[in-house]
Amino acid sequence: MKLSIRQNMVPGRTLPEQLKNLEQFGFEGIELTPRDVTDWGEWLDETKRAFANSSVKPSILSGAEGCLLDPNKAERDRAVASFKQMLELSAEIGAIGVICVPLLAITMSHGARPRIQDLSPLEGVQSLERNLFIELLKDIGKRAQEVGTYLIIEPLNRYESFWLNCLEEGVDICKAVGNPYVKIMADFFHMHIEESDIPQSILEAGEYIVNVHLADSNRLTPGNGHTDFKTGLAALKQIGYNKYMALECGIPGDAFVELPRCVRYLKERMA
Repeated sequence: MKLSIRQNMVPGRTLPEQLKNLEQFGFEGIELTPRDVTDWGEWLDETKRAFANSSVKPSILSGAEGCLLDPNKAERDRAVASFKQMLELSAEIGAIGVICVPLLAITMSHGARPRIQDLSPLEGVQSLERNLFIELLKDIGKRAQEVGTYLIIEPLNRYESFWLNCLEEGVDICKAVGNPYVKIMADFFHMHIEESDIPQSILEAGEYIVNVHLADSNRLTPGNGHTDFKTGLAALKQIGYNKYMALECGIPGDAFVELPRCVRYLKERMA
């Protein structure tokens, strides 16, 4: 298992500076979230050059535009196109895949993004959203398979997403899609809230897990809360997991002190 981290957590003004710092901290990967890119060709060239001179490698991409479950078809089409482009970029730079979150309650609960209309008694909102999500994943998944990189569904806790909260739900979606390049992520922070037994949920999800996010119970770096990482990491080893685990959390204090400490803490628990 290899340690990675979200790009916005890494000190450094440029990607090469960030990669240099990560090498010193003991990380092996970085999760890229490109923002405000006006020229994707230029971004791709610069990104490839940065990684050519570093032992740190890209783990996954996130930040696709649009909303897959927006009531407006034009917005859904924009999201589908964005995910396909991100998958192509992921393949170009050698990343594992692209994160996919169907809908966020945080952004939708204040009216910023309405949900699909309720068609009960024919079909309720959640059922409509789930079935639409599956159909869209079948389409996007074809592109993932063509370029050879994963579309990675991320279950979120109930306070951030109306549904798709646990690993079992994510696996059920993957089975319904039926594409080997549509898989799931296991996020320790969300599992801390939703899973009754984190190691068991990992064992049951098994080969469907292709990426992991790490955060303690208080969403700070591991070792600052009360999540039992040792048993969770042991379960990942048991299923033969050998891909990236990325920090996605707050950093309490100086990153140049806390991030190396966190690397040591996690490697001790993986040993």
